[in-house]
Amino acid sequence: MLKPKLPADEAARLTTLHSLNLLDSPAEERFDRITRMAKRMFDVPIALVSIVDENRQWFKSKLGTEVCQTERDISFCGHAILGDEPFIICDATKDPRFADNPLVTSEPHIRFYAGCPLRAFDQTKLGTLCIIDTHPRLLTSDELEPLVDLARMIENEFAAYQLATMCELTNISNRRGFMLLAQHSLQLCAREQLPASLVFIDLDDFKQINDRLGHKHGDRLLKEFANQLSQVFRDADVVARLGGDEFVVLFSNAGKTQAEEALKRLNALTTSNELAERCGCAIAFSCGVVEYDPERHPSLEALLEAGDKLMYQAKQAKKGR
Repeated sequence: MLKPKLPADEAARLTTLHSLNLLDSPAEERFDRITRMAKRMFDVPIALVSIVDENRQWFKSKLGTEVCQTERDISFCGHAILGDEPFIICDATKDPRFADNPLVTSEPHIRFYAGCPLRAFDQTKLGTLCIIDTHPRLLTSDELEPLVDLARMIENEFAAYQLATMCELTNISNRRGFMLLAQHSLQLCAREQLPASLVFIDLDDFKQINDRLGHKHGDRLLKEFANQLSQVFRDADVVARLGGDEFVVLFSNAGKTQAEEALKRLNALTTSNELAERCGCAIAFSCGVVEYDPERHPSLEALLEAGDKLMYQAKQAKKGR
């Protein structure tokens, strides 16, 4: 048996997957409807929407099996997400990669498998729409076209999940998306005993800018500021707009000093003449930087509250000058 390799973008793939909050969610008719169509179209006993997690494949929708998940190491779908086209095994007993796989030698006795990779908004592959038969089969590329069409329908449903976690204006995470991603990052840092820091940011005088120049101008400023955040901070950092003119960044494996250094770079960018001309005014912000301490911050909400408090103190200090 050949275990599936890890995709080159595995870290980004898992980040995207966890941000969608799909794993272990209840069954939904919008996905079950599509697996029913696949099962009927191809006359197979099993049809699945399989999501490939770090160490398992979990079934968001399943027909023809009562199993909810299997180990990733024995999954066919772990192989399928490595390519761009449907992954087809006509007879698993004659394929050295799968002949002694426990999913072949015992229940559900897989012989035929066809899995179409399912992509997220950033093109990372989250899993597959797959059809399985207990008898060998042959399918032409033309015959597989309906499976690809059904897979695109599932991807549209994934996009709906994504919209629920992204700020439509700035194209960075919203509060819900931040809470999902940041919680996962904090758990990782706590488990691996890595440092983490949070920066709570509030734009200065944003209401006056909106009142003086209009909301269209204010929206442009928010988008520009979000763009600067994305440029300055690392891919591993969780950047979000909490709402209004409030932004937040969670740094994983970085202490307070590293967060403050990043803020210096952000301040240099936001005070540049070029950005001021693009926005029609200068961008200024107040922020609070707090280093994560599991004892003082037993929850993500507590960490946010500490950052918010420090930001407020910094803003008040500016007004008192």
